[in-house]
Amino acid sequence: MPEDLHLYTIPPHRAFADALAIGLIRRFGSDPLKLARGLVLLPNNRAKKAIHDAFVRESAQGLLLPRLVAVGDPELDEAVFEAADDADPIPAAVDPLQRRMILARLIQEVGAPVDAAEAVRLAGDLATTLDQLLIEEVAPRALREIELSQELSAHWERSLKLFEVVLTRWPKELERLGRIDLAERRRRLVDKVARSWRNAPPQGFVCAAGVTASAPAFARLLRTVAGLPQGMVVLPGLATAISDAEWDALGPHKADPVTGRRRRSLESHPQFHLKLLLDRMGVHRSEFDPWRAASEHDAPPARSKAIASAMAPPELTHGWTALPAAERRLDGVRALDVAAPAEEAQGIALALREVLETPERTAALVTPDRALARRVAAHCARWGIAVDDSAGQPLSILPPGTLLLALADAAAQGFAPLPLLTLLKHPLVMAERRGEWLEGVRLLDRALRGPRPAPGLAGIDRHLAEQEGRDGHLRRAALGRWPEARALLAPLEAVFAGGTQPLPALLAALRETAQALGGDALWARAEGRAAADLLDAAEREAANGPPRAEPEALAPMLRTLMDEAAVRPPQGGHPRLAILGLIEARLQTADLMILGGLNEGVWPGLPAPDPWLAPRIRAELGLPGLERRIGLSAHDLAGALGAPQVLLTRARRDASAPTIASRFWLRLEALSGGLERARDVEAWLRAIDDPGYYAPAERPAPQPAVALRPKALSVTEVDRLKADPYAFYARRMLRLIPLDPVDADPSAAWRGTAVHEVLQKWFERDECAPERLRARAEAMLADERTHPMMRALWAPRLMEAIEWIAGQIAVDPSRKVIAVEKRGVIPFAGVELSGTFDRVDRMGDGSLAIVDYKTGKPPSLAAVRNGFSLQLGLLGLIAERGGFEGITGRAKHFEYWSLSRNRGGGFGYVESPCDTRRRDYLPADDFVDAAVAQFEGAARMWLTGDEPFTAKLHPDYAPYAEYDQLMRRDEWYGRE
Repeated sequence: MPEDLHLYTIPPHRAFADALAIGLIRRFGSDPLKLARGLVLLPNNRAKKAIHDAFVRESAQGLLLPRLVAVGDPELDEAVFEAADDADPIPAAVDPLQRRMILARLIQEVGAPVDAAEAVRLAGDLATTLDQLLIEEVAPRALREIELSQELSAHWERSLKLFEVVLTRWPKELERLGRIDLAERRRRLVDKVARSWRNAPPQGFVCAAGVTASAPAFARLLRTVAGLPQGMVVLPGLATAISDAEWDALGPHKADPVTGRRRRSLESHPQFHLKLLLDRMGVHRSEFDPWRAASEHDAPPARSKAIASAMAPPELTHGWTALPAAERRLDGVRALDVAAPAEEAQGIALALREVLETPERTAALVTPDRALARRVAAHCARWGIAVDDSAGQPLSILPPGTLLLALADAAAQGFAPLPLLTLLKHPLVMAERRGEWLEGVRLLDRALRGPRPAPGLAGIDRHLAEQEGRDGHLRRAALGRWPEARALLAPLEAVFAGGTQPLPALLAALRETAQALGGDALWARAEGRAAADLLDAAEREAANGPPRAEPEALAPMLRTLMDEAAVRPPQGGHPRLAILGLIEARLQTADLMILGGLNEGVWPGLPAPDPWLAPRIRAELGLPGLERRIGLSAHDLAGALGAPQVLLTRARRDASAPTIASRFWLRLEALSGGLERARDVEAWLRAIDDPGYYAPAERPAPQPAVALRPKALSVTEVDRLKADPYAFYARRMLRLIPLDPVDADPSAAWRGTAVHEVLQKWFERDECAPERLRARAEAMLADERTHPMMRALWAPRLMEAIEWIAGQIAVDPSRKVIAVEKRGVIPFAGVELSGTFDRVDRMGDGSLAIVDYKTGKPPSLAAVRNGFSLQLGLLGLIAERGGFEGITGRAKHFEYWSLSRNRGGGFGYVESPCDTRRRDYLPADDFVDAAVAQFEGAARMWLTGDEPFTAKLHPDYAPYAEYDQLMRRDEWYGRE
């Protein structure tokens, strides 16, 4: 006599939770105790909440609910299963982090050449593969039975051998611990309750609803539940109407008796995992009856037919054009196709906001893109709408996680300025006296700008202690605030400076320093407790992991662990809005379901490669293919499409490149002949950013009073004053001085300063002895403060160029260097003119030669003839007027000594705007007079006169863009 099975399915167009609750109330609600004695098995905790809420909605009066159990929760409710048979205890499961650390150690011990961080990452992938073997009940010995073909690469052969060694040693570790794997324990628990129920069926009803896991243990459990006198198995969206040919094409297929090969299964199909489940249950889809219950949250029945058609295998889509209109209709489904992710998030937030205009109407955003979810939540928060992402956020992007990562990264990089300032500016550091702390950090920020100082806290001490230069006062102020921060970081530096050492020591030092910086506030709230738990577990289990770890590996290892630790918000978000991940969205419904991020690589996501088992090996072992996730994503999409109103969204590009529409989006478009556009949302998007009126920006030309204008300037500022008067105004009158970047690469100006310092010391201390110049340059390059890029890339040309300088000076014995790097000041044209020369030589005829060193190309002769780049002439004016102490005479020679490549292929050459060999040269006797005329004109117009400071007056000679944003250049430039 055939077994009487109770199998049901709820089509996609019905609200699963409400239909299930209505059906159970109809069956058992007449007797409140009968309903209360029942047990409902659900896939996860989010499904439990959805079913609970559905019961509340559908109960007209007080109701005793059945027991709801999530069989997919890692914290499996053992009470349900242990009560079945206490005489057969099951060993406890090994802690997941303990297992991971042990596997990481085994990976290193069997010879994998990886550091601790990479070993932990690989251990995570290894644990996932091991769980798949346990879930699919594949014995490890099956690895030895695989016949490796020549097609298998050497890489996969090594991985397979390594994998086999680890699997051989792992059971011994479990035996030592007296534990079993969590997946194995869950399998035993499920089999245990199935046996118990077969031997003694429960008194109340048992309903397995929405459990679609195809693992053999769950298939046996569902088969047992279906056969119970009061048992029921209810599956979501089982395709009972598609043809047998389409159903059979899904697989899995039997091996060919001749070749032994199997036809490839369509694992990317949304029904594949359901077909596999039914095969393992030993039932046929024709045995499933429709669940006779409907609710006001259902979509039109035609939606289910359209979904089934849209998800057909590729070889069967050719018949779409011949389908009846009822099987292609997607009424209530609209599409929002926008340009960028920011616009997509804004549109989704507007759609959610509009739902709240109708009382009791609900909406949910379903997306695998957590960045999109965060953006939408932020938009809603602007309107005072608190809607949390129920999928949670990785600990690595939450404040406690970012602080721990910043601390580990800063210590690993020797407290270089950028990671150090990132750490010290963290919002959890010194939160109790935030204002005072930030004031000191800002001073330190300004003092550390420019090229990187020497590594370590001592390098920063040395950098701040140097009082030379225009930032002396700033450096002294920063030095006064630095000792407190240094004292907090010194213990961690002492540990990290020890090199490779036991991992627990690194974690303990990190924890203690984090506590010192953040205090108890670091461990507060849900994310703080999650960080504390993770760090505590890592420190406790580190002894089981790799015996020694490099300090540089700590930050990437923690990031790997934190990326996998999702922190979910506590309950209390908006009662009518929700943001859900794909797993959380299963069995959920709302009046408006927004399916966001429908781009290829996002939904569906790209299959993650398995670093341990090649696809061919996985297929031979019977493990899920890498495309199984695509099929699950398709099933999630099909379930979400069953809402009364659906909004599909995508952005045509992401942060880096254009995107490709999801295959699901393209299928729905092709089936329906074009999705209906969400024109109302598009209009809102245009309107929300439309100011209504654009006021064109005028070209800036401030005109302050003459008495307020600067009456002192240097020779290097004259070109800026003439070419871009507004930039001069912003710098000198508004005092807006551009800051160097933190941890900057050596710029041309920085290289020039370094070379000038070498040449200055060579003259002042070595008296231009040729044999000492190279030693000076080598000492500068060897200094630990010198940027590595300059040392590696610029050193060869520098050495050749300075040797050229030494040789060039020795060419003319009658020419003597009389001074270097000296500043002079004279009153002239109603203002105070100052300047610093690089070098002044006394020529044989007693005249002066003004020399300017250039690490790049000298100014062009065209610029000089147009009244720019006349600094040499103005320095000659100051010299002739006695502005440089101890220097007298007439300036007749004006030279640029460039260290760049010369025409002969070497480095170093002399160029002068007064060189008579040049066709349009300026006579040396007239050069100072020309500079004086240009300077007098500029001073008369903008310093002692009332000429407005016009922006970009001569843009060809104003190449610097520091003030372009301030002058809103792009809004007016070129308009005339």
